[in-house]
Amino acid sequence: MTKRVHRPREDAEFDFILGMSAVPVLAYFTGTWPKAIEPCRVMDVVVAGVADDHAGRLTVVRADITRCPAATERYRITGAPSYVLLMEGEAVERGTGPMTLAELQGLLDGHL
Repeated sequence: MTKRVHRPREDAEFDFILGMSAVPVLAYFTGTWPKAIEPCRVMDVVVAGVADDHAGRLTVVRADITRCPAATERYRITGAPSYVLLMEGEAVERGTGPMTLAELQGLLDGHL
């Protein structure tokens, strides 16, 4: 993963990153159970590409569902990989499952 993708170890760190961001945040939720590992691994590359393409205009946070349970509940995440575009802390777009770079970019269109 690129250094442009933050990887909080717990909910407090996730919330700190959100609070410090002056730009929209793409929260990318991952899982470590067997059926989630490979799709999340594939999406790591796509999400890193989005982070690089939108450097300075978007903060990207990769949150493990088991390490950030409060954030997972707050944004009603039910599977991994999942994506939530946050503007001023409010969810404005959502997506779940593997996506192409174009599909993930489409999630951001009109908001950045």
